[in-house]
Amino acid sequence: MTPTILLTTFDDDSALLNGIRLGAKGYLLKDVSLAKLTEAIRLVANGGTMISPAVTERLLRGLKNAQLPASPDYGEERLTLRETEILRLMTGGYSNREIASALQLSEGTVKNHVSNILGKLGVRDRTRAVLKAIERGYI
Repeated sequence: MTPTILLTTFDDDSALLNGIRLGAKGYLLKDVSLAKLTEAIRLVANGGTMISPAVTERLLRGLKNAQLPASPDYGEERLTLRETEILRLMTGGYSNREIASALQLSEGTVKNHVSNILGKLGVRDRTRAVLKAIERGYI
C-alpha cells in the first residue's frame, strides 16, 4: 500500500477516522507550514505516521469524556509504564529518534518498545496503535 497523507481544509473527526481505517498514515490541515508538511512526507515515507497535533489534541479531549465499552480482552498483556510513555509521544507524531532523544534512550531501544507496543495492542502500525490505546484508555 502506498503511504498516504490526507491534506484537507476540513477539520472533521469522522473524515480522520475513516481515512485511518482506509490506511492513511497522515492527516494534516491545509494551514500546515511547508516545513511541517515536508517533515510529514519524510516521516510517512519512512514508515511513520503524522496526525496534526491540533486534531490529535481535540480527539483526545473528546475521548477523555466518552464512555468506553468494557474491554473484551480481559487478561491481555498490559503495557508497561515506559511503553505507555512512548505511546503518548507517538500520539504527537514524534519519530523514534525524537522519542529516544526526549527520553534519553537509544533509538534501537525505542524501536524495540514500539514493536512491543504494536504486538501487545495487536496492530500493525503506529496510527492504529494510537487509536487502540485511546480506545482502551491508555492515553
